[in-house]
Amino acid sequence: MWNLSFSPPVVIEAEVIASVPQELRLQRRSAWADANKAGHIVDCFLEGPVFDKTGALYVTDIPHGRIFRVDGADSWHLVAETGGWPNGLALHDDGSLWVADYRKGILRCDPATGAVTTVLGHRNSESFKGVNDLVFDREGRLYFTDQGQTGLHDPQGRVYRYDERSGRLDLLLSNAPSPNGIALDAAQKVLFVAVTRANQVWRAPILDDGSISKMGAFQTFFGTSGPDGLATLPSGELLVAHASLGGVFVLNSRGEITHYLKSPIDGSTVTNIAVCPEGKRVVFTESASGSILQAELP
Repeated sequence: MWNLSFSPPVVIEAEVIASVPQELRLQRRSAWADANKAGHIVDCFLEGPVFDKTGALYVTDIPHGRIFRVDGADSWHLVAETGGWPNGLALHDDGSLWVADYRKGILRCDPATGAVTTVLGHRNSESFKGVNDLVFDREGRLYFTDQGQTGLHDPQGRVYRYDERSGRLDLLLSNAPSPNGIALDAAQKVLFVAVTRANQVWRAPILDDGSISKMGAFQTFFGTSGPDGLATLPSGELLVAHASLGGVFVLNSRGEITHYLKSPIDGSTVTNIAVCPEGKRVVFTESASGSILQAELP
């Protein structure tokens, strides 16, 4: 006889710690908003939070192609403009920021100078659908999602792995309806992918030869959007930012939701998440309002 018990998740209230200053909000149309926000004026749309080795926080502004460093509630600095639609950020060992830019591909940004160069603009002369998020493993290999406008109507989103040293680019997954956030577990033996339009997080073991196997749905959500950015903790938990449910879900190793980090903003569009350097707090982007939220980890 099964002896299972399910408890409701513990709710942890988040707080707003910074918002895009008014002088940096651009009141103009953008091609991104025309395609993704029904042509509304979107003055900013934050994504991709990441900390550098000094603890400085960086975020992207997708529709206006900007990368910011956030030094405090009212201290925002324009680091670079990519000329595209930058989304996820990841910190390279050399201190550079690698950028998943929907229009440009995988880019490298020097945060000291703002110089932006292209790492991968295409695969075998074929353009990417629209890269979205990225994560490095301990060997320096880059895993990234190629989402484009895929969904249940067109489940051909991709996940790649790129080895900078050899130049090798492996296609790991080609049938995901909107692959978005991506993360590796602490042992780097499991790959997690947020599949937004399926409203699921997928999980796959990484085999010794680097391939993935037996990918399955780790957790299924609901809502008008779906899981977005992901992050993992050394203790094994998976953090899932949900773009229409107003917060971040904490999942244990069995996929059970144990905690919910709740945004204080109504109608919240929580898109991505980063663990603070000391490991006790997380920050996440509330994109629609241009805010950065913070919550204590359970």
